[in-house]
Amino acid sequence: MNYDNDKKPRKQLLRDKANAKIAGVCAGIADYFNIEAWLVRIIVVTAVIFGHGFVVILYIAAWMILDEKKSETQPQEHKPVGLKTRVYQAGEPPRKAFHEIDEDFRELEQRLQAMERYVTSNAYQVDRELRNL
Repeated sequence: MNYDNDKKPRKQLLRDKANAKIAGVCAGIADYFNIEAWLVRIIVVTAVIFGHGFVVILYIAAWMILDEKKSETQPQEHKPVGLKTRVYQAGEPPRKAFHEIDEDFRELEQRLQAMERYVTSNAYQVDRELRNL
């Protein structure tokens, strides 16, 4: 059997001029790794601010080397809509993102406390003794 036709097309790293701020490098990286473009931009700017001039050289090299992403042939109204489930993906203010993350950590803390209570309880010791029989 020939499975060559069943393979998915290989994803390419391309500059995304449609979502570009400067040259589309950050938008292309974000598209390649399926993350938000603003996050990639913040990482690049932070690296440049903290003295990593090498990032500027890499950005310029990527600008020169990477091909441009072809413009989409689909009309804008027919593009598939991606569902963003997290606050930071929807572009909400950082305060809401912080509260969502804080809520997640509180839930994890409660689960951890429940596990600790079980492991230190007599029920856990009895269960462990029964399994060892």
